[in-house]
Amino acid sequence: MISETLAQFSDWFMYLAAVIYTVAFIAFTWDMASNSRTARGDRSASVQQDAASESSAATERQLVGAGVGASSAKSKTKAAGRGGSSVASARVTATEQGTGARGMGYKRSAEKKIAGHVADSSMRWGSSPARKVARIAVAVTAVGTLVHAAGVIMRGLAAQRVPWGNMYEFCTTGALCVTAVYLIALIFRDLRFVGTLVTGLAVIMMCAATIGFPTPVGHLKPALQSYWLVIHVSIAVLASSIFTITFAMAVLQLMQTKRERRILEGEDPKMGFLRMVPSSQTLENFAFRLNTVGFVMWTFTLAAGAIWAEKAWGRYWGWDPKEVWTFIIWVVYAAYLHARATRSWTGPRSAWLSIAGYACIIFNFAVVNVFFQGLHSYSGL
Repeated sequence: MISETLAQFSDWFMYLAAVIYTVAFIAFTWDMASNSRTARGDRSASVQQDAASESSAATERQLVGAGVGASSAKSKTKAAGRGGSSVASARVTATEQGTGARGMGYKRSAEKKIAGHVADSSMRWGSSPARKVARIAVAVTAVGTLVHAAGVIMRGLAAQRVPWGNMYEFCTTGALCVTAVYLIALIFRDLRFVGTLVTGLAVIMMCAATIGFPTPVGHLKPALQSYWLVIHVSIAVLASSIFTITFAMAVLQLMQTKRERRILEGEDPKMGFLRMVPSSQTLENFAFRLNTVGFVMWTFTLAAGAIWAEKAWGRYWGWDPKEVWTFIIWVVYAAYLHARATRSWTGPRSAWLSIAGYACIIFNFAVVNVFFQGLHSYSGL
């Protein structure tokens, strides 16, 4: 029995959640922008301090006798003989984007140079300065998640089934899982620096559901009336949520890598908001661990889908477009994990592989579900 009243309340809660996520997105963006201005001020003060120190040092050198100057010149000549000028050293340091080809971290000289320009690598709470706006943004995100959860639950109660039987329901449930996984991760690590991207993606997903895929509440098609729907789709949604967060971290990793190169080359790093973000190596290592968890879940999704296909259609694999793209996603993330684990592809290359995997997920959901005809055509549109 369909409850239209509960379905209407569910829609209202979905709209309200989208509005709250938008407020959280604005708050996270404001926090990063304000910290960017602070970083520029600190940078300007640092430059002025360095200039004052250089002026003082020049004055001292002028007061030193000619003998000391000659001794200094002799020392410089000796250093040049060893091939160790300061300029050459700076250039060498600028190329040190990791320990050899393994990419497990910057060399100590490079680490010291960028340490004051990035957040603490531990990402522990209390390791970064107090950020009231960011705390408000997290609180708003939590409120939005609660409202969103109420809307999803009402949708399920209205249809008397699990609320992920079509594109609208999958998208709204997926956005809920993204914010929920993010809030859970915040318990263990200070990931407020990725809040702008996470809430932004949540807003996009909610807009896509409510504007692009609006679907009246209804009963499931016969092929979906199975307990495997709960198992298969729930794990797929959780895996996609984790991949959403790692996608956001991969984007930040690419931006931070470019900024770190400018720092190592002695240039103005720009993008001051990235001062609140850990180093690119830290982002890469943390995203790798999350992608490993997501890959295990996606592997289970692929296996559960094959078992469900055998129950529903009498075969485990049939080269249906949805099955093929689910496998392609698995292959891309398997390639990412293999390349990263063997340390042959690190840094920006691993980030681009992670982004490519998430692009396949988006294509699988937004294109395959809508435009490809097959046994999995359950978009509800």
